[in-house]
Amino acid sequence: MSLLQIENLSLTIHGIPILKQVSLSIDPGQIVAVTGESGSGKSMTALAVMQLLPRGASTEGAIWLDGQDLLTRSEPDLCALRGASVGMVFQEPMTALNPVKTIGDQVMETILIHKAMPPTQARTRAKEVLTRVGLQPDRFPLSRYPHELSGGQRQRVVIAMAIALRPRLLIADEPTTALDVTTQAQILDLLKGLVREYDMGLLMITHDLAVVSDMADQIIVMRHGEVVESGATQHLLHHMQHPYTRMLFEASGHQVTLAEPAHPQTLLEVTQVVRDYRLPRKGLLDAPRHHRAVDGVSFCLNRGERLGLVGESGCGKSTLTRAILGLEEVQSGQIQLGGQPVFTGHKPNLAVRRRMQVVFQDPYGSFNPRHRVARLITEPFHLLDTPPTGSDRQDRISEILTAVGLGPDDAGKYIHEFSGGQRQRIAIARALIIRPDLILFDEAVSALDVSVRAQILDLLAELCDAYDLTYLFISHDLSVVRTITDRVLVMQSGRIVEQGQTKQVFEDPQHPYTQTLIAAAPRLPEIRPLMA
Repeated sequence: MSLLQIENLSLTIHGIPILKQVSLSIDPGQIVAVTGESGSGKSMTALAVMQLLPRGASTEGAIWLDGQDLLTRSEPDLCALRGASVGMVFQEPMTALNPVKTIGDQVMETILIHKAMPPTQARTRAKEVLTRVGLQPDRFPLSRYPHELSGGQRQRVVIAMAIALRPRLLIADEPTTALDVTTQAQILDLLKGLVREYDMGLLMITHDLAVVSDMADQIIVMRHGEVVESGATQHLLHHMQHPYTRMLFEASGHQVTLAEPAHPQTLLEVTQVVRDYRLPRKGLLDAPRHHRAVDGVSFCLNRGERLGLVGESGCGKSTLTRAILGLEEVQSGQIQLGGQPVFTGHKPNLAVRRRMQVVFQDPYGSFNPRHRVARLITEPFHLLDTPPTGSDRQDRISEILTAVGLGPDDAGKYIHEFSGGQRQRIAIARALIIRPDLILFDEAVSALDVSVRAQILDLLAELCDAYDLTYLFISHDLSVVRTITDRVLVMQSGRIVEQGQTKQVFEDPQHPYTQTLIAAAPRLPEIRPLMA
């Protein structure tokens, strides 16, 4: 008998169909991956299993867990099952964790709520599960708070909370989306190890097909709330029948062709930059301590060139980005754009700053939801001495929205009326509207599903031809950096450990750290063409 059996599950919210006749099963010790684009119904399927549905939700069909139909259980019965029989790992660990409670208290919380053991034993179990997920008590005591941990460490705490009572079924909703490649590989290995050790079933929700290609036993492909294809992983990968499945796999390995840079002169010059952060004293009379986030970094970026910057979380990428933008002063070294320093004395050079723009990772969080698109994308106009007005302003808005694949009519809409990919197009429009010399893309496609990511990469390639873009592309996704940059810098512990032409670095990495990054990146197997 299956551990989890979903039979013809249909879900509507206020009469709007969300899921349509979804069926799948998971056996003990089995990993089943549910994949598809944003809005395909993946997460709603997981939430239906947990019975964490919004108001107005109505379900039909059956969800059997160990012989119990969850759709017929009362809320007290479901509360007894959640955490004990079914655990869930959410996508964003910082949102899933309580910032004012220690990691020990949060892992113990599930144990104490279910009254599985007294507090002293619960503390011992918390230490055991945190050790099992790779957080040793000597380095990560139970008294630590979430903000004192990295993204990968927080995700390990969330996993520890989910497995504290050794549930039979674990649901992981995009558990590695925001993580760098080495941390992602560690988390995936951890999940596979837990499945083997505890003989639990794992329902993995993801949009990244490369992640599950060598991990999942079964793959379920969803589109518009329906299962369009399913089967054993290796069989499905090599014998795909549905065009949508093939589209997802092709988008996962999407490549673009960039035009050759036309201008060889140097635009951005970074010379021996050092950035330190002061750390708290350990004792009243102790000397002040410092953490060196950027340690003697030097590189040049030519006009019209596309440069990638890769490295693990905490390597100094974001600190270096803020220094280039003039948002943080450096302790030594110099950053120049077009021969002018980013900082003059202890103040940022505003004449230089207006020549740079940035596209952030979260397109929704980087906009004010109260303003219309026309106002949002013209925010950089305040940097200009004589910003365009009247018809010139309207023409510039229409031109730039058209350039990023939207229409002039979109200028009157609000940001919530757009999809994630469209919001990122608007973010690119905002960065382009004053024709900056340099654009910094900070994880600009990491939160997008594979098909939307492919569209944004195609857009960047088109804009490179039309506007002769010069950009610094910061990302942990090596497959994206490989196709969208001419040269790449590899950063480790504040230093540039390797740099060179992108193709050369990826095909013949010289530094052990670069070799580790490339080896950790998930890869899709070769896809055979459909037989006639």
